[in-house]
Amino acid sequence: MGASDPEVAPWARGGAAGMAGAGAGAGARGGAAAGVEARARDPPPAHRAHPRHPRPAAQPSARRMEGSSGGLGSGDNAPTTEALFVALGAGVTALSHPLLYVKLLIQVGHEPMPPTIGTNVLGRKVLYLPSFFTYAKYIVQVDGKIGLFRGLSPRLMSNALSTVTRGSMKKVFPPDEIEQVSNKDDMKTSLKKVVKETSYEMMMQCVSRMLAHPLHVISMRCMVQFVGREAKYSGVLSSIGKIFKEEGLLGFFVGLIPHLLGDVVFLWGCNLLAHFINAYLVDDSVSDTPGGLGNDQNPGSQFSQALAIRSYTKFVMGIAVSMLTYPFLLVGDLMAVNNCGLQAGLPPYSPVFKSWIHCWKYLSVQGQLFRGSSLLFRRVSSGSCFALE
Repeated sequence: MGASDPEVAPWARGGAAGMAGAGAGAGARGGAAAGVEARARDPPPAHRAHPRHPRPAAQPSARRMEGSSGGLGSGDNAPTTEALFVALGAGVTALSHPLLYVKLLIQVGHEPMPPTIGTNVLGRKVLYLPSFFTYAKYIVQVDGKIGLFRGLSPRLMSNALSTVTRGSMKKVFPPDEIEQVSNKDDMKTSLKKVVKETSYEMMMQCVSRMLAHPLHVISMRCMVQFVGREAKYSGVLSSIGKIFKEEGLLGFFVGLIPHLLGDVVFLWGCNLLAHFINAYLVDDSVSDTPGGLGNDQNPGSQFSQALAIRSYTKFVMGIAVSMLTYPFLLVGDLMAVNNCGLQAGLPPYSPVFKSWIHCWKYLSVQGQLFRGSSLLFRRVSSGSCFALE
């Protein structure tokens, strides 16, 4: 959920990438995963069948009604709605940018301040690296408050392009009407629907990621210039010219593959895990009424707790899966700045990697595949050059 989200992320990337996955990553993925959950959500209680009563006639879906009643996101309101999403995304991106900026500097290994001695839960002395707040204060001391927003412009453009791309794809390839089936007897049918819906979201996520990645690369390089105090990448247009001249067209897509793999693993892992947990472990008979069952006047009451549990399941799965896919985000960000003429992408900060697999293996051997995943309590690793006296 890291320094790289082509769009505003889920649960995080509504909450996420929490501190651990904040990135474009994460999030970007969250928005896609959240879309699957929104379309797969159970219909309103009034339309659910009661155990003692037959299911009422099918009601027109919200998506069908939008096309005929001028609902939100349809007809003349579509451009306004899309602009609103872009504006909201820009606001969230700007507010979260200092967090992702500090995370990226930690990812590339820039530690300008010495660790401090603290104690762990067992009372033993350990070394702690500066937290996000201490690191942010240091950046303000060096570059001023405006320095916390270095590289923001290309990131805003990247997120806006991703949002517009996803909106356009939904118009060209509208998703099919899908109804969530939570009954265990319908497990096979519901699984097919989840697979179909996740495939659709994966397609949109991959396309938007590919189109927005060049701007993501520029944003990453603008931010890591803090390490060597360079000014090679300044404006978006001039950066495009430099990258094309020095690295060619492929220079705009360095680090794309690990980001795409991370997005795909996140979507499938999050949605399938949440589906199986909701189908096998969440009981629709759970009720918030004293007797444990719904009643004739309020037949849908027995489903309220099940709906709440399902929403929390998706949230928890998003956090868990984003942590597991964090190495993809880290490797993608490091490849975006590796060997590009900036100090942060050259020794001693980083070897010159031949490929993203080489980068992954190097970090794995060093035990650094989760470097930057925590921004509050950062313990010095055993292999660090820092040591207790």
